[in-house]
Formats: sequence, C-alpha cells, structure tokens
Amino acid sequence: MSDVSGNGSISLPIGRPIVPRGRRQSGFSLLEVVVAFAILALTLGVLMQIFSRALGTTALSGEYSRAASLAESRLNAVGSEIPLEVGSYTGEPEDGFSWEVVIDPFQPQEVAWEPAFDAFFITSTASWGEGDDRRREISLTSLRLAQNAEIAASGAEEDAPTGREPR
Repeated sequence: MSDVSGNGSISLPIGRPIVPRGRRQSGFSLLEVVVAFAILALTLGVLMQIFSRALGTTALSGEYSRAASLAESRLNAVGSEIPLEVGSYTGEPEDGFSWEVVIDPFQPQEVAWEPAFDAFFITSTASWGEGDDRRREISLTSLRLAQNAEIAASGAEEDAPTGREPR
C-alpha cells in the first residue's frame, strides 16, 4: 500500500524496486540455458550418428565398387590369361581382395544335332574382409562359347593342304 506524502513522492513496500513499464530487464534464466544446451547436445549427437553412418556406407560402397571391378576383370581374363577349360582358378590377393574363377560346362537341353560350340558357365567371385561376420563377396556370372574340339579337329582336316595347286 502506497503512501503519498506531501512532497509528491510515492513510497512502496521495501524490496520492490520501481521499474517503469516497458523497461523490464530481459534475459535467460539458468533453466532456459540448460534446456537449450540439452537440446543442442541431442541434435549434435543425432547429426554425428548420421554422418558416421554415411561415411561407413560410402566406404562400403567403394569396397563393393573395387570388388566388382576385380571380379569383372577376372571374368574378362577368361580366354586370355585364364584358359577356357573346366576348373577353378585363383590368384594372389590384390589390395586385400581375393578372387576365384570357376568354369563349369554348360549342358543345353537335349538337341537332335551336335552343336558347333561348347558352352561354359563362368562365375567370377571377389571377396574381402576378415572374420565370418565381416566377410563380404560379390559374384558375376557369364556364359561363354568355345568352338567344339571335335568339330574344330574335323574342320582342320578339311582345310589341310592337299599338295595340289588351286586352279
């Protein structure tokens, strides 16, 4: 309860400063600052998880690309570096990636005639990683044709020189 004295001043109860309206002090309380930091910490934690997973996925994608390139190069080497014969072929690991090429005969369904070509089913596999749970692999397959050995031999006999000159 205020008291108006004769000199025109107003006295208020002790402990309440007189603050004109519109000029109140503004600022953050300690609780507001702590809540803001907690929200910031949670947000940054989620962002860090997202970025670390993205980096891991990018690295894994690069490994799959390198493995696919190795498997494709080994598949393309069949017939030149790797003989086109039934069997399994492996080589020295390259940059932590091991490879294997398996060549199996391909038997088409029964036909009434003798095919002029032998067919081979080729599987090229590149693998990497350590341990059973971290081991990864990629396989590419192809079907290749090679001239039938029996027909090639009989064709070579027909093409053999006879000793006569052509007319």
